[in-house]
Amino acid sequence: METIIILVFVIGYLAITLEHTIKIDKLIPALVMMAISWALISLGIDAFPQWFDTAKHALMENFGLLSHDEKMHMMEETLLHHLGKTAEILVFLLGAMTIVEIIDYFDGFSTIKSAVNFNSRKKLLWLFSGLAFVLSAIIDNLTATIVLISILQKIVKDRDVRIWYAGLIIIAANAGGAWSPIGDVTTTMLWIGDKVSTGKLFLYLFVPSVLCMVVPTFIASFLKPFKGTLELQPDDGKPKHRFSSPMLFLGLGAIVSVPFFKVVTHLPPYVGMMLALGVVAVFAEIYTSSRFTMTQAGADNEDSLGQHSHSPVHSSLSRIEMPSILFFLGILMAVAALESLGILFNFADSLKTSVGLIGTEPNGTVVSDLVVMLLGVGSAVIDNVPLVAASLGMFSEPLDNQLWHFIAYSAGTGGSMLIIGSAAGVVAMGMEKIDFFWYLKKISWLALIGFVAGAAAFMVTRTLF
Repeated sequence: METIIILVFVIGYLAITLEHTIKIDKLIPALVMMAISWALISLGIDAFPQWFDTAKHALMENFGLLSHDEKMHMMEETLLHHLGKTAEILVFLLGAMTIVEIIDYFDGFSTIKSAVNFNSRKKLLWLFSGLAFVLSAIIDNLTATIVLISILQKIVKDRDVRIWYAGLIIIAANAGGAWSPIGDVTTTMLWIGDKVSTGKLFLYLFVPSVLCMVVPTFIASFLKPFKGTLELQPDDGKPKHRFSSPMLFLGLGAIVSVPFFKVVTHLPPYVGMMLALGVVAVFAEIYTSSRFTMTQAGADNEDSLGQHSHSPVHSSLSRIEMPSILFFLGILMAVAALESLGILFNFADSLKTSVGLIGTEPNGTVVSDLVVMLLGVGSAVIDNVPLVAASLGMFSEPLDNQLWHFIAYSAGTGGSMLIIGSAAGVVAMGMEKIDFFWYLKKISWLALIGFVAGAAAFMVTRTLF
């Protein structure tokens, strides 16, 4: 039965990887393999010799001796545990996405566009790389990429030039997302899972992430596409929204406050994100003179419904990327199925035994740098979310162990090496119709250099703290 579940996971994983080839959205195989995996576990619960105790993070010694009802009860508790942990991540992402959409509702990102008053290609490259690095740490790398490419389309007229900028934005956004607990979904997973803390994440990964962005940008600044000047798009003449700047700074400030809320209250991050969303929503409703509500409960008449249809909160909620949320649900719960059977735990042990282990923690815990580097390269080929989800089940190192920080860096930045390797790359590919092989030829080598430079910097940084 275990073999069948692994086969279901591999087939689903392959379908996710080949999303653009088979023309099936990746959320579909993710949800299907999640449901089938847990159904097979339920049907064959008596055939499994072991079970992974999520509370103790170890295999249960007496699972085979339990009765059928006890095993089913254990499975239901485990399923509920994983659903709760997954829901924490999804609710957190929903809040962050909604705040960003509210900012966009007020045209808040036009403040950034107005800062571009020069036509030097090299200056524009450094500006957008820097913005991608900073914004991705605040509003996540996917959203930062969408925002910056949207601005780029309003500034740069020539698409052949724009795609070069888009390529460097992908590298910078993924680098910026790695050192922030809210910058990349994989880093958020590690943070919410109490594997990394905000302070140590910054301490270990900021310098490697900066090098991962700066080195490719510096090399690219000498390439032909970034020499000379370019023709800028004329201003569209649309009046700037009255509250665009206040909403930009309010929204970004609210998102940035979430890690501080967690440190002070010791509550899960999604609670702080919901508070941040509530505060931003209040100001959004005030600015639009709408009612102070986020639901249509009690809206019985046509006037009330009409009033809500113009609510910035309702408008923003309707524009959230729900397929991504469902994909995360499917993939995280599918990986949880493998973890519950102890498959990932056993795989980690065999991996540590068979691969040359070359790193040693100050506390004596042996870590394989090679394994984590391979995880980074692997995240360029397949989605980094299941890779990190798998690593959470494979390793049992404590909070702020260097392994988790290296995983955060590798999974976050390694995806830049292929355009399909990260959410930022996929969205840029769709927005600018970037060809896979063009990116492989023109941008991948820059991303690889940045990845290696940052990894080398991390290996030095970890010896200092």
